[in-house]
Amino acid sequence: MTIDDILKALSNVQEPDLGKDLVTLNMIKDIAIDGNNVSFTIVLTTPACPMKDMMQRASENAVKLLVNKEAIVKVNFTSNTSTTRKDDQKVLGGVKNIIAVVSGKGGVGKSTVSANLALALAEGGASVGLMDADIYGPSVPMMFGVRGARPMMKEVDGKGVIVPLEKFGIKLMSIGLLVDEKDAVVWRGPMASSAIRQFVTDVEWGELDYLVIDMPPGTGDIHLTLMQIVPVTGVVIVTTPQNVALADAKKAIAMFGQAQISVPIIGLVENMAYFTPAELPNNKYYLFGKEGGKRLAEEYELPFLGQIPLVQTIREGGDEGVPAMVGEEPLSQTAFRDFTAMAVRNIALRNANMPQTKIIEMVK
Repeated sequence: MTIDDILKALSNVQEPDLGKDLVTLNMIKDIAIDGNNVSFTIVLTTPACPMKDMMQRASENAVKLLVNKEAIVKVNFTSNTSTTRKDDQKVLGGVKNIIAVVSGKGGVGKSTVSANLALALAEGGASVGLMDADIYGPSVPMMFGVRGARPMMKEVDGKGVIVPLEKFGIKLMSIGLLVDEKDAVVWRGPMASSAIRQFVTDVEWGELDYLVIDMPPGTGDIHLTLMQIVPVTGVVIVTTPQNVALADAKKAIAMFGQAQISVPIIGLVENMAYFTPAELPNNKYYLFGKEGGKRLAEEYELPFLGQIPLVQTIREGGDEGVPAMVGEEPLSQTAFRDFTAMAVRNIALRNANMPQTKIIEMVK
C-alpha cells in the first residue's frame, strides 16, 4: 500500500453536504502506513459535524474495497471550522462564524433556541459564545443561572475590556449582567445600539468557532446596528406554527433579503411545534397549528431546520438556569441536537458556496 493508493481510494468518498470528495476538498492529512495498518486524519469543517460517523465508515470501506481487504484502518478527526472571514478583521477577529437568531415577534422562544443552539454546538466540540442582544428583555442571565453575577474587567493594550462570564462551556454576555434586573432598561434606540457596539468591540470574545447572537424580536435599530458593525455569517429564524407568528416571521425574512442588507438565511426552525406530555411520550398535540413553519420555509425556499416540541422541562430548565441541553430530558435534547446538526450543515454550505457577508452601509 502507498499513500497514493490511499488518496485514490479516498477520492471516492464524498463530503455529504459539500458534494465533493475528501481529497479534492483537502480534508485528508497525516496518512501513515505500517504493514496492514493504515491511519489518516479527516479535517472536518466543524467539530460539531453531524456526518462524522458516515464519513468514517465510508473511508474505511473505500480503503478495504479499493486498496487492501486486509487493511486495518484507523480514522482520526480534527477540525478547522469553515468561515468566509479573513484574518485582517479588526472587529471580532477571532470569531469564525457570527450567527444571529431572530424572530418577527416576541414570545416564540427565540432565547430558548439561541441558548440550546449554543450548548449543542459546544457539545459537539466547538468553541462558542452567546451574546444576548435583547437589550429590553435579556433572558440569558436567568436561563444560565447567573443572575446577579457581574463580568470582570481587564486592560488590553491600554484599553479596558469586559471579560464574558463562562457557564456550561459557553462564553456569555448580556445587558442583564451589567444592570440590576429590577431596573427597567429605558433607552432610546441610539443608546441600545451603543450597548450592542460595546458588546461587540469591548468584550474579549477571543477565538470562537461560533458566536450566537440572541437578537431582540422584530426588525429594528439593533438589527441594523449589528450588521453595520460585523459581517453576520447568517441568520436563523425562529417561529411557532400559528398564523400570527408566521406573518411576523415573513417580515424578518423580507428584512434580511433586502438588497442593501442581503444577509444569508441559514434556515427556519419551528418552535413549540407540538405538545408531548411526559406520561404520553408518543402522542403529539398541535396546540398552535400543524407544520406552519415548515410550510413557510417551503414557500420562501428556505432550509427547514426542524421542529422543537413544547415540553414542560424546556420551560422549567430555562426558569431554573439549566437549559434543556444540559438537563436530563431526552426528547428535547434530541430535537435540539437534530436542529443544530441541520444548522451546522447549512452554515458549512453557506461558507462553501457564498462570499463573505458585507458590512452594510446605511445611506442617510
